[in-house]
Amino acid sequence: MDVHFHDTTAMARFAAEKMAKVNLFESPRLFCDLYCLEPGQTQKDHVHADNDKIYHVLSGACTVRIGDQRRRLTTGHTAVAPAGIVHGLDNDTDARTTLLVVMAPHPSP
Repeated sequence: MDVHFHDTTAMARFAAEKMAKVNLFESPRLFCDLYCLEPGQTQKDHVHADNDKIYHVLSGACTVRIGDQRRRLTTGHTAVAPAGIVHGLDNDTDARTTLLVVMAPHPSP
């Protein structure tokens, strides 16, 4: 078994053109990424029919959209988007936001 340790602060990468994703771990059972959003960036609404997604804010703040609900998440807050429910993110602040994102099972192509 491979063991993984990461300094998520050092691994964060931001891109001016769109939200950046940094993979931390991936297996046939799940994936774990950093989502790095500059101010004004979004993750468009989308749905995963068979996959649950967890958003956990490591730094900054954002608005998460899950179904017909919108909630402000700040550092330390977590939201879960159950399979089959439309979800997305807005960094509607003037600061960078970094989230730890886990999805299971892995949405294999």
